[in-house]
Amino acid sequence: MIAPVNGTHIYGTAKVQVFSTRAELGVAAAADVAHLIKEAVREHGHARIMIATGNSQLDVVKELVLRSDIEWPKVDVFHMDEYVGVDGDHPAGFQRWIRERVEQKVNARSINYISGLGSTDEEIARYTDLLNAGPIDIAFVGIGENGHIAFNDPPVADFNDPQMLKRVVLDATCRQQQVNEGHFATIDLVPKEAITVTCSGLFRAKNWISCVPEARKAKAVRTALEGEITTACPASLAKRHLNTTIYLDTQSASLLTL
Repeated sequence: MIAPVNGTHIYGTAKVQVFSTRAELGVAAAADVAHLIKEAVREHGHARIMIATGNSQLDVVKELVLRSDIEWPKVDVFHMDEYVGVDGDHPAGFQRWIRERVEQKVNARSINYISGLGSTDEEIARYTDLLNAGPIDIAFVGIGENGHIAFNDPPVADFNDPQMLKRVVLDATCRQQQVNEGHFATIDLVPKEAITVTCSGLFRAKNWISCVPEARKAKAVRTALEGEITTACPASLAKRHLNTTIYLDTQSASLLTL
């Protein structure tokens, strides 16, 4: 078992653990996810998990699908956002990310994709029904460089959103992050809109697992944890969620006053 370097720190209701490397972060988070999946299966016969995508999630997902102690045929998988106008085979699409890193690796009970094509109103209604069919046991809630969670950028984030999903316009910082991570060559190629699970939709998940490595996330991490709870930094909502663990490496934690 990999231990955090300085124990567990508390910010609001969120537990924060710092690991020496992002690889260790991934191993530790995957072990905790496996425990929560087993707990959900024991309680109601199956688990429903919502996976975030992107570079910050690579380590935990890689470790998770390698574990032999997860009953994947009892796990329903959802994701939390997709670009409008992007099909399921697009190299930067989140459907493809999950298909290649999860669906093709494990025999999950179901993989439920958000489609970026067709009527967004119809897709939002369809996916809302899927999410409302049962509790979400675990949500992988990353933190963007602008403090977003899913695609709830500061200009569109609403902690009391009445919707489970909505169509949003992505802000410039979010779109530039997609370029910086290598998903698109230029910002002009990054879609301007997306469908996302809302802040209130994410908040309904029983457990938040938040993996946030790398120095480029350090400022957002500090703002989320040491600043006010506000939609100016949507990730600050983690300090209000009752079952949140945030996993950092030494780089992403470098600006915190620990």
